Amino acid sequence: MFEEKIKEIIQKSTKLKKADIRLEKPKNNFGDFAFPCFILARTLKKNPVEIAKDLKSKLKTDSTIEKIENVGGYLNFFVNKEKFIEESLKNIEKKPKTKKEVILIESPGPNTNKPLHVGHLRNLFIADSIARIFEYLGNNVKRVDIVNDRGIHICKSMLAYQKFGKNKKPDKKSDHFVGDFYVKYAQELKKNPKLEREAKEMLKEWEKGNPEVISLWKLMNKWAIEGMKETYKLLNFTHDKSYKESETYKKGREIVMKGLKEGLFEKKDNAVIINLGKELGDKVLIRSDGTTVYVTQDIYLAKKRYEDYKFDKMIYVVANEQDYHFKVLFKILKILKFKWAEKLIHLSYGMVNLPSGKMKSREGTVIDADNLIQEVKEDSSTELKKRYNLNKKDLDKRSLAIALSAIKFALLKVDTKKDILFNKEEALDFEGFSGPYLQYAYARACSILEKTKSKNKINYKNLKEEEFNLVKKLLLFQENVKRASRDLKPDILVNYTYELAKIFNEFYRECPVLHAKEEQPRRLLLVETFKKIMNSCLNLLGIEALEKM
Repeated sequence: MFEEKIKEIIQKSTKLKKADIRLEKPKNNFGDFAFPCFILARTLKKNPVEIAKDLKSKLKTDSTIEKIENVGGYLNFFVNKEKFIEESLKNIEKKPKTKKEVILIESPGPNTNKPLHVGHLRNLFIADSIARIFEYLGNNVKRVDIVNDRGIHICKSMLAYQKFGKNKKPDKKSDHFVGDFYVKYAQELKKNPKLEREAKEMLKEWEKGNPEVISLWKLMNKWAIEGMKETYKLLNFTHDKSYKESETYKKGREIVMKGLKEGLFEKKDNAVIINLGKELGDKVLIRSDGTTVYVTQDIYLAKKRYEDYKFDKMIYVVANEQDYHFKVLFKILKILKFKWAEKLIHLSYGMVNLPSGKMKSREGTVIDADNLIQEVKEDSSTELKKRYNLNKKDLDKRSLAIALSAIKFALLKVDTKKDILFNKEEALDFEGFSGPYLQYAYARACSILEKTKSKNKINYKNLKEEEFNLVKKLLLFQENVKRASRDLKPDILVNYTYELAKIFNEFYRECPVLHAKEEQPRRLLLVETFKKIMNSCLNLLGIEALEKM
């Protein structure tokens, strides 16, 4: 509201359109809003410093603006704090107007030869937060998945079970049981390189429909998918629809073969390929042995999803090691003249590495999602026992919520495009830059509101700087939601939420609420508003808002 008022003041004294007036948030007490006059230097053919000086003498203010100062090439505006807080608190929860769209978000695209690991968790948390942000803005969001349940990697775990499993049934969580055989294959391959050829032969037999191979495939896929569903349930993560590679790859072959007849693709050494120019080179779509590759089924899958949902955006949340794959896929879809190909987006994110190096599932050097959550939950439980006397049910519920917040925060706080060096000890640091710190700030607000009520009239006299700072930060919530949605970067919202919690804690230290007198109604309103915005922030990050820690 105050930004609009300042823009109106500037507009009346310049020829600028309101949309072209950009205000900044100055630091070091140089005002509450600043207008850089450099934008006028070219048209007025004057030094920005002179422009700022001239404008200051012309601008007409009202009671909402206390004063205007020109510093260098900037006009700095100081608002009337009493009116600012009173008016701002009325509009702070107003959502921005945005175009409503149908948005599909794909995550996490697991393979059925191993359990979900910490890399999958980063995928899931990014996708979930982006989905929640788009939903908050009024979009119709559909969460979809592709289950990679066929291919050479699946056959490797199947072959290991066939040779070494001895018809054993799962004696642990079933997806972990399947994953053990993927590791076993890699170990045995070092002793017997011929296993590589046997895995390829098994893939051919699978595609031919060999009953024995298909029976084993169904059994191990069932184990893997059942185990993953348990993890999704623990994370409270659901899909609107899951597609399976085994059900789509043949349709992809049909599109490719049709393209071959139309001259869009070509044959080379018995393989079907496409030449995508200097940057992307030749891409095999059907191998010389007749088997298909990932991009083949992804061609049909994209077409199928558009038929199912008529989406305005389709966002693939996939790690940056697949950047080439999506450049190829999107280009092929455009060559095939699918108009909706322009609506596809690859949300490329950095890999999760460990202090010991890069994770490798086949070598077993990964942090499994289930084990990580359990370890952090146990540590959270230990910390809670030191502070509170909780019954088993409450202890279990809170320790899980705190554990998930710690892991989510650690995996979301870094710029999406950057790699993460995941350190469990740092994720468990509950003081400072962490998920539990956010939860604690929210719980503190709940505690204050639970302890006192006030029906006295609110006044805005004798405001402290910490109150003003809290309102200014609260006002930035909607702006940060819009930025996070535009840039597809939950870390923008993570950092805003942390800064908001930090400013609230400063307010709590310097501005008594429970023992305040005339200021109490106003400060209670500030706490209530913080609680609402903080609840929204935590929800958009997928972090449970705990009323008690």
